[in-house]
Amino acid sequence: MTKAMVLAAGVGSRLEPISSYIPKPLVPVLNRPVVSHILSGLRKHNISKVIMNTHYLSEKLMDYFQNNQFPGMELQFRFEAELSGDAGGVRACREFFDDGTFVVIMGDLMTSADITRLLNAHKEKKAIATIGVKKMQDVTRFGVMRRDANGFIKEFQEKPKAEEAISHDISTGIYILEPEVFDHIPASGMYGFGKQLFPTLVEKGLAVLGEDIGGYWSDIGTLAELFRGNMDALSGAMEVEKPENHRGLYNMAQIADNVMIGANVEMGEGVVIGERSIIGDGCVIGKNASLRDCVVLGGSHIEEGLVLKNCIYAFGEHVEIASP
Repeated sequence: MTKAMVLAAGVGSRLEPISSYIPKPLVPVLNRPVVSHILSGLRKHNISKVIMNTHYLSEKLMDYFQNNQFPGMELQFRFEAELSGDAGGVRACREFFDDGTFVVIMGDLMTSADITRLLNAHKEKKAIATIGVKKMQDVTRFGVMRRDANGFIKEFQEKPKAEEAISHDISTGIYILEPEVFDHIPASGMYGFGKQLFPTLVEKGLAVLGEDIGGYWSDIGTLAELFRGNMDALSGAMEVEKPENHRGLYNMAQIADNVMIGANVEMGEGVVIGERSIIGDGCVIGKNASLRDCVVLGGSHIEEGLVLKNCIYAFGEHVEIASP
């Protein structure tokens, strides 16, 4: 039985002001926390035993899991009092993985990656580590790699300038690993996958495979990417398990077709909800307010007559996003 770890301890500073109030794994995509989409994706590939590390706002993450069930999944949590890097976080859970091949996935990803195919390729080619790969036109925000004809990684490059990039193959933050990787991770201290463990394995001549993930992928670590991820989920570009849409309950408002409205939302007279808008659970929208191309996080209060467009609105603040 393959096990997995979701890395859920990060601060998520690029998601401020949202991450000032909620931890990154609870940031919503189509009114469900991103971590719930990740768990649903793992379950589709028959991965039911999952451990998560926590650190920043860990009590809110634990509250969520105490109040939301994931039938058929066995979840464990490991609190990190002090962050030790992504590989260091996995190292702290070493005993959980001693019985075979396991999956590691970053806790801020929206993806339909074919994890079963990654696992099969990893085992067929007898890799010690496999990195899920996606081709991207703009690689300047990512770690990239050069692969040989058989898919094995020969060189890494971290966040290159566009004209200096050795390829357009980026690491997606989805890894398949053998327990033997722990023999190459120091027993203590900060340690990372991208800059330390994987280059070290390649330098030692060990088999590190780069395998295309074969599906949708978005890193929602920035506000712009969070907005795009929500719009992709709403449009169907990214297939997700959608919560119930309550858009048909509001006769006094003008609501476009391509809209998702959560539970227990209050709307005043004359409200206009335009195309490509997502309204979270428990929002209150004042009369004559107008929204279009918006992601409104649950519990938000929108004042009477307020006009919002191309933005994320949360905790009384709105961040404008450049038009797609």
